[in-house]
Amino acid sequence: MKLIKLAVATATTIVFTSSALAGPVLDKVKEKGFVQCGVSQGLAGFSNPDEKGNWTGLDVDFCRATAAAIFGDAKKVKYSPLSAKERFTALQSGEIDMLSRNTTWTQSRDTSLGLNFAGVTYYDGQGFMVRKDLGVTSALELDGASVCTNQGTTTELNMADFFRKNGMSYEPVVFEKADEVVAAYDSGRCDTYTTDMSGLAAQRGKLAKPNDHMVLPETISKEPLGPAVAHGDDQMFDIVKWVINATIEAEEMGLTSKNIKKAKKSSDPSVLRFIGQEGSLGDNLGLSADWAYNVIKEVGNYGEIFERNITPLELPRGVNNLWSNGGILYAAPLR
Repeated sequence: MKLIKLAVATATTIVFTSSALAGPVLDKVKEKGFVQCGVSQGLAGFSNPDEKGNWTGLDVDFCRATAAAIFGDAKKVKYSPLSAKERFTALQSGEIDMLSRNTTWTQSRDTSLGLNFAGVTYYDGQGFMVRKDLGVTSALELDGASVCTNQGTTTELNMADFFRKNGMSYEPVVFEKADEVVAAYDSGRCDTYTTDMSGLAAQRGKLAKPNDHMVLPETISKEPLGPAVAHGDDQMFDIVKWVINATIEAEEMGLTSKNIKKAKKSSDPSVLRFIGQEGSLGDNLGLSADWAYNVIKEVGNYGEIFERNITPLELPRGVNNLWSNGGILYAAPLR
């Protein structure tokens, strides 16, 4: 009787494992030969095209890292620039394979919009920027202010909560595109501009006279930003989630794009598992054994990604540092 129960349990496990590896999005991605990745319409440090249409940024690098995991080639990505209003519909409809667009992970988005957040790639918070000549030194002095921001974002909701909580009035001035918000603020259509702190740092450089503006000290929200995939496809969800973990764990282990090739000579079992010379971490995802090796070789570890994209904005790593360096980044083990 015990043997029969064991056989049934084993068969059930086999069926479940087989089902878990059946991923329509991955099949579609492999068939067309690239990952279609939804990004912003232009935000320095996160996803921004140059004059030749080449995309760079932290969000872009996680698109590239996913392509490296699937194809061994980070170049096998195409980008769909999306407004905040368009981004979720594009993912729900299958227009894109993943969304990597400075998007905040919230309970309502995770449960009601038909998408799954694969992890956090940047911990942020919302703030306010004002002209220095406004004479304001705190967000608590913004009673009656006109506020420029993006439509269809958590920024709108946080702004409403902040003013209501503090018994202040305000006039919202909202636009669909980030560049429209920046232009409106720069032209004087509003007293203050609110978005994520990283966004304020990135957009400040687009103002006619950046040094005439300052970011107020208050951070009014938590904004965990990260990639999302369509709900219901566990395989693509697993792939993007473990790509994120791989970049963090690589930094923890001291593996970089410059030294990853030497890891093949390592005697450390955790390193050998990571690069695919031991274990079956690739099989578990439906990928090649060296998927994590390819991610680091092609794109780099989290520290490299941050330094390449965020450090030029003069933003400190802060909480986005490894747990061992005073931050909160902590990767689940690849084993």
